[in-house]
Amino acid sequence: MFKAIATVSLLVVSNTFMMLAWYGHIAFKSKFERFGITAVVLLSWGIALFEYCFLVPANRIGSTQYGGPFSLWELKVIQEVVSLSVFALFVLVFMKSDTLRWNHLAGFMCLILAVYFIFRK
Repeated sequence: MFKAIATVSLLVVSNTFMMLAWYGHIAFKSKFERFGITAVVLLSWGIALFEYCFLVPANRIGSTQYGGPFSLWELKVIQEVVSLSVFALFVLVFMKSDTLRWNHLAGFMCLILAVYFIFRK
């Protein structure tokens, strides 16, 4: 149980850095618009380094090949659900121009179905 919780927790932290690396320059446009694309790319790479510092251990801890509770299929689906959950929260908090609509909720329901089918024995 500890490895499952540790895996998901590390994935949440990893995806938080990922959202900042990928979308932070859009969310905080006023702070970054004076920088050129090269500077923004380098900054994003620097942030993404922290993403991988949490993502790789999460996958090792969680993988059955290292004694964890999840198959590679399960790890990937967990990663996608965490990624989209963190993304949704990021958009709702920082991106005031985008709204959550019914089709987004329908997509999340499809993800829940994906989790159900992937974890079904």
